[in-house]
Amino acid sequence: MSDDAGAVRAAVLALHRRTGLPVVFGGVVCGADRIRISELVGNTTDSLHGLAVRQGSGLGGKAMALGRPVWVSDYPRASTISHDYDGPVGREGLLSVVAVPVVVRRNVRGVLYGALREPLSLADRVVAAAVDAARDLEQDLAVRDEADRALARPPAVAPGAADWEEVRAVHAELRGLAEKTSDPEVRERLLAASSRLAAAGLGERRPAGPLLSPRELDVLAQVAVGCTNAEAARRLGLLPETVKSYLRSAMRKLDSHTRLEAVTAARRAGLLP
Repeated sequence: MSDDAGAVRAAVLALHRRTGLPVVFGGVVCGADRIRISELVGNTTDSLHGLAVRQGSGLGGKAMALGRPVWVSDYPRASTISHDYDGPVGREGLLSVVAVPVVVRRNVRGVLYGALREPLSLADRVVAAAVDAARDLEQDLAVRDEADRALARPPAVAPGAADWEEVRAVHAELRGLAEKTSDPEVRERLLAASSRLAAAGLGERRPAGPLLSPRELDVLAQVAVGCTNAEAARRLGLLPETVKSYLRSAMRKLDSHTRLEAVTAARRAGLLP
């Protein structure tokens, strides 16, 4: 499922909207010690497209090596970076440039850049926006990683029957991850996978159950694996009182008086595994 380049593309577009910088670009890791620039907005040449930036070289390479943002206001005259890439940077006419590494679990996964064609100091808000975009991208990549692991983990199988506790745990995990990603395609795939798990035990039987909202189903999925309201709130990024409200609403729709009755009714309806 993971597509780092696609995620970087979305981050580049978001950074361009937030800052209004004339040139924004970025790339993902393409080896042990380098990134390849693949996503550009506002460029007038192809000089940077496909450029491989080595760790420690140039502005982006320095950001990779340090693991923190770096910027210069006059790229060709900057004494704090190496000048391995002066040719392609110069052909694009970039002078003031910021580079922010994208770090997930201590591993650099990419670099985001923003640039001006004038030798001006970048405003603090612009640098902060670039950092925020990188942090958003880091979170998105981390969620994608977790989703890939969850989807790749097959349910344990006992002789003749699935281990339903494992199935239910994976189902709850997938729904929780779906709410953490900003990528709508990833969210839809996670929710679709969770729905397939929910229907796995029904075979050809497809009873018509009550229509629960996505959040009501998220809460019930956490309750089904033994979470308290507080634990469900933490996993879903909600307040405990909000979890209680969703749970009450789901119980009412399922004509249930207890949490256990609600979970049982949702399973019978094929809403939960």
